[in-house]
Amino acid sequence: MAGMTAYAPLTAILGPTNTGKTHLAVERMLARRSGMIGLPLRLLAREIYDRVVKEKGYRATALVTGEEKIVPPTARYFICTVEAMPLSFEAAFVAIDEIQLAADPERGHVFTDRILHSRGTEETMLLGAESMRPIIQHLVPDADIVTRERFSTLSYAGPTKLARLPRRSAIVAFSSESVYAIAELIRRQRGGAAVVMGALSPRTRNSQVDLYQSGEVDYLIATDAVGMGLNMNVDHVAFAEREKFDGRRRRRLFANEMGQIAGRAGRFRQDGTFGETGQSKPFEHELIGAIENHTFPHLDQIQWRNSDLDLRSIDQLQRSLSRPSRNPLLRRTRETIDELSLDLLAKDEAVRDLGRTPQGTELIWDICRIPDFRKVSLDAHVRLISQILTHLRGPHGRLPTDFMAAQFDRLDKMGGDVHVLSQRLAQVRTWAYVAHRGDWAQDADFWRERAREVEDRLSDALHENLTQRFVDRRTAALVKGLRADKALETDLAADGAVRVEGHAVGHLEGLVFKADVEGAALEARALRQAAEKALRPEVNRRLGALAKAALTDLTLDVEGRIIWQDWTIAQLVAGSTPDRPGIALMGGELGASEARLRAQENVERRIQQHIAAQMAPLLRVTSDNSSVALTGLARGLAFRLAESGGAMARREVEDDVRLLSQAERRAMRKLGIRIGEFSVFIPALIKPKTAALSALLRAVHAGNMQRMFLPAPGLMSIAADESRSRADYAAAGFQRCGPRAIRIDMLERLADAVRDARETGKARDFELSPAMTSLLGCSVQDLRGVLASLGFRRVKKGPDPEKAQGERWARRRMRKAPIKVAAAPVADTPFAALATLKADFASRRPKKQPKRRVRK
Repeated sequence: MAGMTAYAPLTAILGPTNTGKTHLAVERMLARRSGMIGLPLRLLAREIYDRVVKEKGYRATALVTGEEKIVPPTARYFICTVEAMPLSFEAAFVAIDEIQLAADPERGHVFTDRILHSRGTEETMLLGAESMRPIIQHLVPDADIVTRERFSTLSYAGPTKLARLPRRSAIVAFSSESVYAIAELIRRQRGGAAVVMGALSPRTRNSQVDLYQSGEVDYLIATDAVGMGLNMNVDHVAFAEREKFDGRRRRRLFANEMGQIAGRAGRFRQDGTFGETGQSKPFEHELIGAIENHTFPHLDQIQWRNSDLDLRSIDQLQRSLSRPSRNPLLRRTRETIDELSLDLLAKDEAVRDLGRTPQGTELIWDICRIPDFRKVSLDAHVRLISQILTHLRGPHGRLPTDFMAAQFDRLDKMGGDVHVLSQRLAQVRTWAYVAHRGDWAQDADFWRERAREVEDRLSDALHENLTQRFVDRRTAALVKGLRADKALETDLAADGAVRVEGHAVGHLEGLVFKADVEGAALEARALRQAAEKALRPEVNRRLGALAKAALTDLTLDVEGRIIWQDWTIAQLVAGSTPDRPGIALMGGELGASEARLRAQENVERRIQQHIAAQMAPLLRVTSDNSSVALTGLARGLAFRLAESGGAMARREVEDDVRLLSQAERRAMRKLGIRIGEFSVFIPALIKPKTAALSALLRAVHAGNMQRMFLPAPGLMSIAADESRSRADYAAAGFQRCGPRAIRIDMLERLADAVRDARETGKARDFELSPAMTSLLGCSVQDLRGVLASLGFRRVKKGPDPEKAQGERWARRRMRKAPIKVAAAPVADTPFAALATLKADFASRRPKKQPKRRVRK
């Protein structure tokens, strides 16, 4: 800064919130003959400006922000946003507030530049968090660092539901959508809330704060703008979110950022508390301790960009902007919107021609630095500034009066909701910024005044809209009506839509009342209570109809949901056995408990009938009422088959199968049990509908629907999953064989193909054929693994060239070994008695060596 005194004292005031740093700086500034303070927010700048005007008068005070400039000719005290500080003004006192924002990816380089270069001729102050200490010590070694302690105590109060937050609470969220949603909820449950966001104009923000400060509402919903020095009487800060979009990505807040916001609780000597609410995750113990004790990690780098720019041409400007820092503490800022805009504009040949002179390059760079108040895409922002540049490089070098008038006429409309009005205000801020460039518009004073008038009108309209939306007295009247048993007009449409007093509040879907997302904006607790009262007769009627529903009226889908009249009214849940699941009725709480119980009992009865009919082939093999009675080994084998899902690999029960008598085999065949070459199974269970139901019942019983095995129809085999049990595969009609799970009927057809192939070989060996891989729908390599798992082995033949040409397989002989016995069943069960019967039967039956070859 010109005229800077080399020995002017420079002080860094560091500490947490509520230490009086900003207050001290203002007091020191007003004690000097002139001064300038740079602040992080336009809202805060307006607050300080109003304070200085009261003490020094309008003529002595200037307000300079990007979109607002009030600069009397005799101004001695400049209240500015950091970006808008007039560097040519020589002030006795200079202060930079919230210097920790030098680490911000978007704005940080501006704060860094002010820390390094902005100085008062008599005194300079840098105000910020303790985390900046090492940065200040290295970059500004002559600074006198003073630490200030917080005036009051800040403590953690734990999580609190939104409906139970204490009075004088500020609820913090990080998007306009979240802020508005929470404000609506607070209105419904607690009567009303004020809204404070950085995007609001100072006029709207002050009106909203007045609502809160006056006590008309007890709750404040705010973004992190509340953490930047806005002074309000807040006793408790509740975080509804811990993530925010920082312009590039959605990320979690850093501990120091949370401390900055939480520190707004409690002012001066009044203690404050902080905690979570809504869907915010609980605070970690380390984070709680850091916020309470104001101990945050020191910053090791801050953002930097070269401010000594070469404006001789666009290329020279881009090179100077990209110049790296030689100091490891200064990180080169990347992808700021002004640089990105410059890069896009520079692709236009007309712009490059303009940028071949210093004057043209300076104009282009000034255009690129127009802030994106609208927060639109980069392309949309560049289109706007390109349009402005086109006018400025025209014959007159000014924005035409008709062009400026069209912009303000388009925005000078008070209709629309909160979102529409907010968007118009953001666009007005852009044109206010343009109008405050005196050399850009014809009759700039007129357009500055027009911008202020339109902004004021929109601000008032937005305040009224916010107040009407979030401080609506209608809820109180509705609550009184309910307490007085006043009948509210409620309508249930044919499509289930529910309206109370003309407002949509939700839908009745089956037995469940669901609030609409759109209706939630208008819905109050009283409206919901009224809707529930009106819906009770209809829910009872539906429960009564469901209690009389026939099996044909119900549908069970593959997810275990029970459908009635196109509504999902129940869900299968685990029962005592896979074939006897339970039923969880969905909804119906608004109806009578007796009607709900009758409906549930009927649904359970009908679903059990469906299961009994579909799973009859499996159920009758263990039924005592079956027309075919199994005894001895056959009965034990049938029970094992039922426990295994209706299919078993034959090699697992080969010992039992060999000992079956012909009578027992005939009895098992009559019950639908087939003893195949590779499997013992029930063919009727492999049918698609039955297999799907069997797999569903098994998944429901296991309590893990995500693990349900149900291959797509038509698949003959599928890659095996070792984490699945053999019973899971068997329930769906498949058997795991090495690398593949094969549909059981296809596995038996493979046995037929192998048998046919072996008949042509002298030694009963055979070659693999394309028909076998086609049969299983797998590769040759997988087929080898399947055959190996079934007890076959690859063999090498003698010198016969014809036989040596192909790969040949043969069945392994079984080694003599004792019969494998399964694990002993639990005592005092039918299976224990069957095991004793089996052992006794086996000891008395003469053992015969089978003549045919069997697999190992």
